[in-house]
Amino acid sequence: MDSLTMAQVEKRGGLLRKSSASKKPLKEKVVLMYDEIFMTEDPSKCSPRFWEELFLMKVNLEYLEGKLESLDGEELMKIKDNINCLFQHCIQALGEEHPIRVVNALQTLCALIRGVHQKNKSTSGFDIINMLMGFDKAELCMKNLMESLDSLLCAEGSESLKSLCLKLLLCLVTVTDNISQNTILEYVMINSIFEAILQILSHPPSRREHGYDAVVLLALLVNYRKYESVNPYIVKLSIVDDEATLNGMGLVIAQALSEYNRQYKDKEEEHQSGFFSALTNMVGSMFIADAHEKISVQTNEAILLALYEAVHLNRNFITVLAQSHPEMGLVTTPVSPAPTTPATPLGTTPPSSDVISSVELPLDADVQTSNLLITFLKYSSIVMQDTKDEHRLHSGKLCLIILTCIAEDQYANAFLHDDNMNFRVNLHRMPMRHRKKAADKNLPCRPLVCAVLDLMVEFIVTHMMKEFPMDLYVRCIQVVHKLLCYQKKCRVRLHYTWRELWSALINLLKFLMSNETVLLAKHNIFTLALMIVNLFNMFITYGDTFLPTPSSYDELYYEIIRMHQSFDNLYSMVLRLSTNAGQWKEAASKVTHALVNIRAIINHFNPKIESYAAVNHISQLSEEQVLEVVRANYDTLTLKLQDGLDQYERYSEQHKEAAFFKELVRSISTNVRRNLAFHTLSQEVLLKEFSTIS
Repeated sequence: MDSLTMAQVEKRGGLLRKSSASKKPLKEKVVLMYDEIFMTEDPSKCSPRFWEELFLMKVNLEYLEGKLESLDGEELMKIKDNINCLFQHCIQALGEEHPIRVVNALQTLCALIRGVHQKNKSTSGFDIINMLMGFDKAELCMKNLMESLDSLLCAEGSESLKSLCLKLLLCLVTVTDNISQNTILEYVMINSIFEAILQILSHPPSRREHGYDAVVLLALLVNYRKYESVNPYIVKLSIVDDEATLNGMGLVIAQALSEYNRQYKDKEEEHQSGFFSALTNMVGSMFIADAHEKISVQTNEAILLALYEAVHLNRNFITVLAQSHPEMGLVTTPVSPAPTTPATPLGTTPPSSDVISSVELPLDADVQTSNLLITFLKYSSIVMQDTKDEHRLHSGKLCLIILTCIAEDQYANAFLHDDNMNFRVNLHRMPMRHRKKAADKNLPCRPLVCAVLDLMVEFIVTHMMKEFPMDLYVRCIQVVHKLLCYQKKCRVRLHYTWRELWSALINLLKFLMSNETVLLAKHNIFTLALMIVNLFNMFITYGDTFLPTPSSYDELYYEIIRMHQSFDNLYSMVLRLSTNAGQWKEAASKVTHALVNIRAIINHFNPKIESYAAVNHISQLSEEQVLEVVRANYDTLTLKLQDGLDQYERYSEQHKEAAFFKELVRSISTNVRRNLAFHTLSQEVLLKEFSTIS
């Protein structure tokens, strides 16, 4: 019992108080014990109860990790047996009755894994698995470790203990920048904890506590050697069909994204009401761009990756996107506030659990219901505004990839276009000098696909700049095309202001032409021009099957005729380049062929409009008069039938996006590791919880 009471005293006291300056401070007992492990002798030779006592001491993570880092490779090899011994005793201690021992063993494992890995960054050339466990014992060691973690995660026991198990797993997964080079993960593949993760997500209480860590852990494990070998987590995730689990996962993701949206909105309001608005009114809006760059909340790529993997791998998850839940943050339940550290940027720490609990309240008639898709669209509208820094560019790209997967899915399209599911979606719009800030109150209630199209139009309009995000533009146009293909196939007549899309596309063509030389130095702009022209061809050829009214079809023609100068200029440009023998010959000539029907429309109607004006002595025709001429002359217009306008290549990750995902996962892994700080691993809560050992 002596050692127990001693341990409790130490737990409360931590480091012993330093005596007067002349004397050296006394070392904590646990530190002295670590020092013995760092000798070449077996520490249990002299004191047989060494290992038992060690796990009753409060772990000093920093000392242990620092000590491991300070040794060079050779010194470390000399004490390999003691490190193997410590690792094995940690695993044994996980099966102990006393939670204190379990906690200390978990924390010691974190320090060991991180310390040895830090060491391995230099070219010391030792093998991590051999250093920690010894080759001969590694398989059994890891089997026992994974089984213990699995049973701790699935047990009824302490929530803080489960939290520490997840932190240890996150620590294990992220010790290397490139997770696919982390050989220990082979054992995590063989001894799967997939079911334990699902169990956490399917039970509301454990999901509130640990959902965030569980979802991030799953997203990382799915990315281990995903292109090289069969990853069991991918296989298992793709067939989950349990509703409670999938909804749980959706709620965790929705919660993290809506927390981001809320933080952004708060910052934005702070900005507008503050000193800046006064200054802006005074000096005009020349500072608007700078003002907005300051509103940055760190993006959350880990949660986005989890959403992507769920949407991409699991067909059943698509139904979760449309599950209604009350708009988060509007409903609040009085809960004692959880202490949060304002210093941590969002995306690194899970949202505080008091907000999560509000999600499961019954629907309230006064609260606008939302769903994961709406939350995601709002998030995308913020993240995609500013693609200047690398993280936001990555996030913007990932948002568009997720939208691509959604736009290709038959079921997703069914609810996106469902007339009985109408929502007001308040997307963020970038402040621009030439347009008024739209009032949120007059937002119409419309099918969700309208919000997706609005988001794409918003992107098109706001990113015509020198640092042209070509890749994002291509993806954006592809999303619109896929939605149109669905509308054409299912004859969905969507009541949408198509004119906004048409004018955005024409402005984009104008931008490509006026910056031809600058852009051609970096991009093949003809692929993008061809996609835009083919969107118009899609409207011209099939518009009568999906445009809402005959007059919308007339408006399309009106828009093409009104903006004929842009199409004429584009034709001259591609003609010039397709007749030269330069590198753009082939790409430009494709655009030349694609323009055939647009040119036929312009060449057919323009002379008729001019003669109408001459006969009636009108210098400037009104829109109605032009439409009248258009309607009267449809029957004499001949168009060519173009093939393949409603065909598209389906999204494929492995060949085209592998490099992007490798880079993304590397950045997420580094971020998660950085935020697994000592204080999250040493969990004072745990010590309070288990300070008395019965």
